[in-house]
Amino acid sequence: MSDKRIKPYIGITIGDLNGIGPEVIIKALSAQKILDFFNPVIYGSGKVISYYRKLLDLNDFNFAQIKDEQLIPKRVNVVNCWQDNFEIKPGFGDEESGKFAFLALKRACEDLKSQKIHAMVTGPINKEKMPREEFNSVGHTEFISSFFEVKETLMFLVSEQTRVGLVTGHIPLKDVAMKITKSGIESKLRVMEKSLINDFGISKPRIAVLGLNPHAGENGLLGVEENNIISPVIKDFKEHGKLVFGPFPGDGFFGSGQYVQYDGVLAMYHDQGLIGFKTIAFGSGVNFTAGLGVIRTSPDHGTAYSIAGKNKADESSMRAAMMLAYDIALRRFEMVEN
Repeated sequence: MSDKRIKPYIGITIGDLNGIGPEVIIKALSAQKILDFFNPVIYGSGKVISYYRKLLDLNDFNFAQIKDEQLIPKRVNVVNCWQDNFEIKPGFGDEESGKFAFLALKRACEDLKSQKIHAMVTGPINKEKMPREEFNSVGHTEFISSFFEVKETLMFLVSEQTRVGLVTGHIPLKDVAMKITKSGIESKLRVMEKSLINDFGISKPRIAVLGLNPHAGENGLLGVEENNIISPVIKDFKEHGKLVFGPFPGDGFFGSGQYVQYDGVLAMYHDQGLIGFKTIAFGSGVNFTAGLGVIRTSPDHGTAYSIAGKNKADESSMRAAMMLAYDIALRRFEMVEN
């Protein structure tokens, strides 16, 4: 696994087969030069890939279906994750497509855990259509964290322009304030700093922390969380020699371009971080699960049923997710070697 002379095997889950996942995967892997970087392994169905290859008129896209469990280097591998008969209905997510998305995800997680692949890129799913008895999570990140039995991970949105992590993730807005605690912020800051050092090669990362309330609380006039919780954590990190700054008002921080001064930004809740991030980097951003131990990335978009099967989907974010997984895999190889 640590041999730098080998190309990493990057697993790619197909996501919801009726969404744009298959399309952006095929488009991202159609450039032959991508095989110079890594060996792709698609988890899903050869039938699905063949269907979309024909539908998109990408008949030059070639792949090998894996039958004996031995992955083939320098080829696009496809692992068939189910044998059921099924109908492909672009634009119409249902329980069947959710079941197959889960089977692909589960198989890829198993292969990642057994080190058969070096990293995993997850295609977009419809969480409402996933089998609830097996996918008992509010999202990809939570399911994968549970699968690998890791309690503290960080949803880390990454682009060339900025990196944004979240203290709280997929929870209702009304529950956010009670989830903002000193220990919660501290643990997310530690995961972010470690990832910036180990996964992105930044020896002394500068991290900005956003406030929770409008105008970062206006010194207590608009909320006490900044004074009572967030600022004391920042002060403590600074006293330990960490380059942690804030709390900053989220709107002005992103609107003024202040984010370019920092290697990472820690937002308090989902939309606070993602609205700023996607305004800056939509279409090229990547969701990276930091702190997981293994490598998992995904594109920053959903199933986009409205354009599924219409050859309108942009593969840029999927390609960026693949290349980030590749970059981090190489960096981890080098860490093992050194």
